[in-house]
Amino acid sequence: MCGIAGTYRWPDGKVVTDRLTDTLAHRGPDGAGRYGHPVGDGEVQLGHRRLAIIDLSETGAQPMVSGGLALTYNGELYNAPELRAELAAAGVRFRGTSDTEVLLEAWRRWGTDCLPRLRGMFAFGIFDERTGDLVLARDQLGIKPLFLLRRGAGLAFASELKSLAATGGSLQVDHAALVASLLYYWVPDSRCAFREVEKLPPGSWLRCRPDGRVERGRYWHLRDVAAEGRERARSGERPDVAAIVEESTRLHLLSDVPVATFLSGGLDSSYLTALAARDQPGISAYTIGFRAEDAKFEAMPDDLRYARRVAEQFGVDLHEIEIAPNVLDLLPQMTYHLDEPIGDPAAINTFLICSAAREAGVKVMLSGMGADELFAGYRKHLANLIALRYQRVPRPLRRGLSRAVNRLPVATSRRGYRSVRFAKRFLSFADLPEETAFRRSYTMYDQDELLALIDPDLAGTVDDVLTEHSDIYQDNDLDDFVNRMCLSDARMFLPGLNLTYTDRSSMAASTEVRVPYVDVEVVKAAFAVPGDRKIVGRQGKAVLKEAATSILPREIVYRPKGLFSAPLRAWMSRDLAPLVREVVNDGVLVNSGFLRRDALARMVAEDAAGQRDFSKHLWHVLTLEYWYRNAISGAGQNSSLTA
Repeated sequence: MCGIAGTYRWPDGKVVTDRLTDTLAHRGPDGAGRYGHPVGDGEVQLGHRRLAIIDLSETGAQPMVSGGLALTYNGELYNAPELRAELAAAGVRFRGTSDTEVLLEAWRRWGTDCLPRLRGMFAFGIFDERTGDLVLARDQLGIKPLFLLRRGAGLAFASELKSLAATGGSLQVDHAALVASLLYYWVPDSRCAFREVEKLPPGSWLRCRPDGRVERGRYWHLRDVAAEGRERARSGERPDVAAIVEESTRLHLLSDVPVATFLSGGLDSSYLTALAARDQPGISAYTIGFRAEDAKFEAMPDDLRYARRVAEQFGVDLHEIEIAPNVLDLLPQMTYHLDEPIGDPAAINTFLICSAAREAGVKVMLSGMGADELFAGYRKHLANLIALRYQRVPRPLRRGLSRAVNRLPVATSRRGYRSVRFAKRFLSFADLPEETAFRRSYTMYDQDELLALIDPDLAGTVDDVLTEHSDIYQDNDLDDFVNRMCLSDARMFLPGLNLTYTDRSSMAASTEVRVPYVDVEVVKAAFAVPGDRKIVGRQGKAVLKEAATSILPREIVYRPKGLFSAPLRAWMSRDLAPLVREVVNDGVLVNSGFLRRDALARMVAEDAAGQRDFSKHLWHVLTLEYWYRNAISGAGQNSSLTA
């Protein structure tokens, strides 16, 4: 795992590439390198920061140059041994044992046709000295990031957005992306917080030619995978989910340095940890707990006892970390590392766990990320199914229930009421049409609330953001409601939020996080499972639970779903209350006109009164405020709305 950067036909490309690469030092503290070569009337420059995982010797150093090809690469190929054997049988002679060299030789032999053969996570730039072409590519599911900036005939790219801000010149904030981030509490992968920058889409490549032409290609698309899965299901095929997850976990253990796991005590991380411990006895795992008073106030379940049970049963070396952070210090730190405004406090958990693991000498960790999206494990999936039945209840009864629930408090001065929060959340979307209900079940505001919060001149932008969600949700011909939700999550929620914060938070601690569920073979299997096998009765992830019972105790498999989150209500009412008041009364976003002070003040008042839970909304406003302050100072802008 590494940080990559580069320029193509860019003025002062060498100086700029060094500057881009230096900002990525946290992603690769084990080494640095740069490569340059003439291209027409300009040059190409490739930069690299190395986190050495496989082949720790200099034969794995980058940029890797061999036989007229130069490669800067970030990622891991879990099928590198198989590809190496195939290439060796065809006469390729390897100098070292790195997957970087496998990728370079696979490209030499197959070009872009090698991309669908790669099983792993990756983003890379490869330059051909013979043709002068530079090709950039990103993995099938968007696990690894790649940002692009084009100016005139030139192009710059990097693993992180903050790196491209160092190219010189101003970058303009895209207020449509900020509106989207308010809705979702993250920026969709199809958008970028700066107008001039784009994210290379998952499963795609881009080729720059010396004459200025730019070509694009798509080699993998989730919509097509889901359609193929539907046909497999119709033919009666039943994928062996247990065998596929077990194989993926085994492949993800490939490493020349120690590997550990996240272990929350929930199904996904417990299953991976148990499988990993079978291959690597005594493997380390890391789990989190919270201050007792915070957990009580938040009404959070006790996940630690489940993590301890798994660790004891499988001989895992468990490290427990209490999350009692100084959030006033961590908030600006995390905002910087996350690149774009992301309002999920789970990023803090990931950063603190990875920091503790790194201090113990661990560079690689396995995460259970992705299982909920692919196998319908979130509460929203079950809730949307229940909503279909709820809509058959006579309307007068529904109105009466809604009035009664809305009068209930979500918290008192001493504790919060999760069941009331869930009930209010459910009733906010239960009567809506399918796509609107699904969007509303996991986003922050309905359309009217969002319009009331932001500058009235951005009303058209709200329509655009909502239309984009509708277009992506409906871009399939699946006849299975559950798999439509899973496909939408895999295309939006997973790359836009979970994979993004996992990459930035872990790499901020110079740690690689691998995600065995977000594997091309696991994904293919997941969409070959009909929705009625994913949600059975009131059990989400039913097919994955069935697979896990072969190794895990039922107490773990069928326990209530845990939360990889943080005690936000406790933090907002105590640690962060003065900061919230400052942002509402005199924040840059309020003073610029982007956010409306009266709407924010109402949210603060209702949250403080315990009538509604706006802790997540206000946390995201804080992250957005800090991000915006950094953006207008670091990208050469002023704070006006037209910046």
